Amino acid sequence: DETIRIIVATDNHLGFCERDPVRCDDSFAAFEEVLQTAKSKSADFILLAGDMFHENKPSRKTLHSTIELLRKYCLGDDPVFIEILNDQREIFKNSFGRANYEDPYQSIALPIFSIHGNHDDPSREGGLGDALAALDLLSANNLINYFGKADSVEDIEITPILISKGSTNVAIYGLGAMRDERLNRMWNMKKVRFVRLTMEQRRDDFFNIFLIHQNRDLGRGTKNCIHESMIPEWMDLVIWGNEHECQPQLTESLVGTYRILQPGSSVACSLSITESSQFPKHMAFVEIKEKKFRMKPIRFSQVRQFIYGDICLQDYEFLQPNNPNVENQIKDILTTRVNEMIVEGRNNNQEPLDANRRFEGITKYRIRDPQKVLIRLKVDHAGFAALNFPRFTAQFATEVANAPSIILPTKKRKELLRAGGGRRVDVQGEHGDEDLMKQILADGAEDDIPKIRIEDLVNETLASGKHSLSLLTESEVAQALDDFIVKKELYAIEDLVTETLERTQALLKNDKAGSSEREAI
Repeated sequence: DETIRIIVATDNHLGFCERDPVRCDDSFAAFEEVLQTAKSKSADFILLAGDMFHENKPSRKTLHSTIELLRKYCLGDDPVFIEILNDQREIFKNSFGRANYEDPYQSIALPIFSIHGNHDDPSREGGLGDALAALDLLSANNLINYFGKADSVEDIEITPILISKGSTNVAIYGLGAMRDERLNRMWNMKKVRFVRLTMEQRRDDFFNIFLIHQNRDLGRGTKNCIHESMIPEWMDLVIWGNEHECQPQLTESLVGTYRILQPGSSVACSLSITESSQFPKHMAFVEIKEKKFRMKPIRFSQVRQFIYGDICLQDYEFLQPNNPNVENQIKDILTTRVNEMIVEGRNNNQEPLDANRRFEGITKYRIRDPQKVLIRLKVDHAGFAALNFPRFTAQFATEVANAPSIILPTKKRKELLRAGGGRRVDVQGEHGDEDLMKQILADGAEDDIPKIRIEDLVNETLASGKHSLSLLTESEVAQALDDFIVKKELYAIEDLVTETLERTQALLKNDKAGSSEREAI
């Protein structure tokens, strides 16, 4: 058999909600299903397109559970029929310099190849040593093959993994997540290069795959994403991570020369409509023989059902804001709608799934209490006083998995596009941003808050003219703050100051004339 079989998944977010007594196992149940499916389909290997972990520094519990699963499904005596043709030291940036299944001291039955995402990207501890990701720990334990890690953030060269099985040859290119603005700028400056095979290396015999974990061009602005036109037209298949919306069917690229596969996340990490059951979660089963391929989406069974809905109170003509009983009427309407959504979610749990999957053995992780579904009801209450929503949702505490966040209250309002692609409320007043935050919090529209990014706040503060920077740049400060707050890198700001100071001192020492370099700074 010369067909290469691959299970493709992305955005597993292991460890998501690990402290939630109901949802703590959701990410591991879905990941175990990926591993089980790969075994049942006799896959040659698994491809993961980033964000294997939800946190940049996963807890010991998350790492322990992950290692347990990888040892259970990836170690074994089953033969591996693929062969890597090129110099592996150029691909796997570790002390071993080879794929884990070629280690003579360990028996690997199911290889996994993975790039990092924006959640689990490499970082330094106190500015010392190499930047390491959580995937480096798994790689050092010979459990996965971590690739796509750029040596430099100024000049990127992407070398493929050349895999062969009989007459079928596959070139797998991978690029781990970077800041979208920086990568977009580097791409436009021709600083991103793909090492393509020559005609003498029979490049026309290879099927080319590219794994990427970045924003797609979906209304985020021209600089905050990677455009499909940037990707080389000679690619055959692009596996796109980072986007959580599952698109189970292949889509044609805008340039029309390659196909795009966007599996989406395997666990709902936000209560947005694209993570709901309207977009069922899938992994992909890709089969390649010579230059031909086919893809079959495989729907997850170990996924907590998530029902998203919306309601506008003004659509109910009998509701009158001045009616003293209007609050009870609204509660009755919302209670009925939430109960309908709960029933819908529980019925979805009973739908038949892929009958071809037959798992052997007993699984370690299953969805806990699957009858507790996720519910999100967007309520437009314009013209009506806001209810005490925490008190209202408390009645569903034993019925759903996310009782405090069932209701998303909103009001119709003018919206302006913020520079970073987020939304900004058009409010009148002397205090601008203060009024904006008050309006957002009063409406309970917490979905707007994450879109007010740290870099936007830094840039707005510095652009006001009250503060200015001489040595540090706005983008560097914003990145350091983001690393400190989001990724919990305690030394991020200290490292930035130290690095900038050393760079400035070096320039001053070399600048005997004392003119051009000082002006550049």
